[in-house]
Amino acid sequence: MYPRKNVIKFLILCLVWGLTWIAVKTGIETVPPMMFAATRFLCAGLLLSGWSLRSCRMPFVAGEDLVRLVIASLLMITLCYGPLFWGMQFVASGTAAVIEMSLTPMALLGFGILLGEERWSGPRAFAMIIGMIGLSFLFSPTLEYTSLSGTAGIVGLLAISWSAVSSAWGSVLARPLIARYGSTFISGCTTLIGGGGLFLSSLVFEPEATASLQTPWNWQAVASWLFLVLVGSLIGYSIYLQLIRDIGPARAGSFAFVSPIVAVAVGAIIAGEALSAAGMLGMILMLLAAAICLYGYQDSSRSSRHDDAEADEGCALEVAVGLRCDRRQREAARRIR
Repeated sequence: MYPRKNVIKFLILCLVWGLTWIAVKTGIETVPPMMFAATRFLCAGLLLSGWSLRSCRMPFVAGEDLVRLVIASLLMITLCYGPLFWGMQFVASGTAAVIEMSLTPMALLGFGILLGEERWSGPRAFAMIIGMIGLSFLFSPTLEYTSLSGTAGIVGLLAISWSAVSSAWGSVLARPLIARYGSTFISGCTTLIGGGGLFLSSLVFEPEATASLQTPWNWQAVASWLFLVLVGSLIGYSIYLQLIRDIGPARAGSFAFVSPIVAVAVGAIIAGEALSAAGMLGMILMLLAAAICLYGYQDSSRSSRHDDAEADEGCALEVAVGLRCDRRQREAARRIR
C-alpha cells in the first residue's frame, strides 16, 4: 500500500462507512431493513450504471465473467445483507457487530489465499486476532451472550457469521473483474444485481415491505437513505472495490477495525454516549491491528507485485472504450455536417 492515494482512499472509506452505521440505525427504525438496503443499492446501481453509459464506458460482459459477476453480486449484497438483518433479530447489536466485523477481514484473507489473490501472512493473522480482541473491548457494554443459548440465537449467530463470509467471498471473486472492467462499471453492476435480489427477498420475507413502498417515509429515514446512496454507496462502496483491486482483500478488509471507531467516536461527540476505559483500549488495539494489516508484511498479497499492472489494465480498458466512443461521436458529427 505504497501510493499515497490509496492511504487517502482507505481513510475516506473508514470515515464514510463509520458514519453509515448511524444512518442505517436511523433508517431501519421505521423502514423494513432489507427494503431500506435494497432501494439504496438499486438507486446507487442505476446512478453508477448511468454514469458508465454516459461516459460510453459500458463494456460487454459475457461467458465466465458474466457468471462470476452475478455470483459476486449476490454474495456481496443479497446473501450478505439479507442474513445479516434477519440474524440481528435474535442477536444483540453489540454481539452482532463484533462477530460481523471480526470475521470480515479474516474471511477476506482466507478467500484471498484460496482464490490466489493473497499469500499467507503470519503478522496479518496476528493483527486480526488483536483486532478481534479490540472489537470485544470496544463493544463490551453491549455484548450479550444469553440470547445465544436458544435455537433462534444460534441460528441468528450463524446467519450473521455467514453474512461476513458471503461479503468477503464475493469481494475476492470480484477483484479480477474490477481490474478488467473498472471499478465504476463493476460497482454499478453489483449494486444493481445484488440490490435486485435483496428487493425480491424483502418482498418475500418482510411482511411490511410492500406497505413501506406505499407509505411516505419520515424525513429522518429519507435523509439517512440519501446519505447512504450518495456517500455510502457512490463514494464508499466504489472506493472499497478500488482498494480490493489495488491493495488486495486483506489490506482493504482492515477497514473493519477502523470504521467502528469512527461510529463510536461520533456517537460520543454528537449523542453524548459514554466511552469506557475498555472502549479506549479497544480502539488502540484496533488501530494497531489495522496498521499491521496495512504495513506489517508488504509482500503478503498478490497485489504487492501485480496491483499496478491490474489497475492499469482496468484503466486501459476504460480509456480504450472511451476512445472508441469519442471516435464514434466524431464520426457522427462529421456525418451531420
